[in-house]
Amino acid sequence: MAEQKIRWGILACGRIARKFAADLQHVEGAELVAVASRSIERAREFAAEYPAQHVLGSYEALVALPDVDIIYVASPHSHHHEHTLLCLNHGKAVFCEKAFALNCNHAKEMVDLARSKNLFLMEALWTRFLPHYNKVREMISAGMLGDLKGVVANFGFKSTQTPDQRHFNPSLGGGSLLDIGIYNVFLAQTLLGKPDEIIASMTPASTGVDEQCSIIFKYNNGCMASLFSSFASNLETDADIFGTKGRIRLTNRFYEPTATIQYYPEQVDSRTLMPIEKEPGWGYQHEIRHVVDCLNKGLKESPVWGLDETLALMATLDRVREKMGLGY
Repeated sequence: MAEQKIRWGILACGRIARKFAADLQHVEGAELVAVASRSIERAREFAAEYPAQHVLGSYEALVALPDVDIIYVASPHSHHHEHTLLCLNHGKAVFCEKAFALNCNHAKEMVDLARSKNLFLMEALWTRFLPHYNKVREMISAGMLGDLKGVVANFGFKSTQTPDQRHFNPSLGGGSLLDIGIYNVFLAQTLLGKPDEIIASMTPASTGVDEQCSIIFKYNNGCMASLFSSFASNLETDADIFGTKGRIRLTNRFYEPTATIQYYPEQVDSRTLMPIEKEPGWGYQHEIRHVVDCLNKGLKESPVWGLDETLALMATLDRVREKMGLGY
């Protein structure tokens, strides 16, 4: 199949959509053709910074456009289910920001609809495509850590948002777990597999969602993971991955391309800094390139971060919330 320019639409014009649009410009074969917000003024402000042929004041107008190949869903995760179904029902491929949905039932509806309509759908979990994450996987596969024994990850910052805003609002899927703790769970699950046992507890905010979340994963093979997320304090936001022959430390922020890889073979003081190739941009261009490649190959699911992996991640997040007694 001859490669063609993939025409993108962006649904919702918030902060993450701006970063995504900026990095879209770094991807050959990708073109931003439409932006949509529920507010036409907000869409025009966005388009003044990231020009597009179509600037729209409704999502329904976006999905009706014939010259859009794929839509990036950048709304709050409380609305991902609704907006993804809207796009799919209008025959549009979808690249949906993480967290993919509020729960696994919603996620499965999204996946089932995409598969029934033979449309491309993928979760935009950018860390899976970053060079430093792939380097870590290579190091583990090469036996540089020996037998894996565990993961420790923390992600926290002091949120200044009010109770009605996204971080703390239950109607918007608020709480640290789905907003930032998902990166901790993603790291542990993609490296260690689905946990056999989960222990989890939270400190509730005034709205009832998790202001802080503490999770332990236990595995029948002896591995463990300790994962902590917080909207109450500024944490280092780093991660350790360790085994019988060494340890990898991902420095601040472990989920971003700014992280460095410190490798400790055997002794604690034997640090080696592993080289990582970096490029301009926020880091979203790596996942965008992958989606463009998938679409040009006619694929309906990513061979790297597939829908079954997304469903498995959502199922684990559901298990964690159940242990914490958190529902929306």
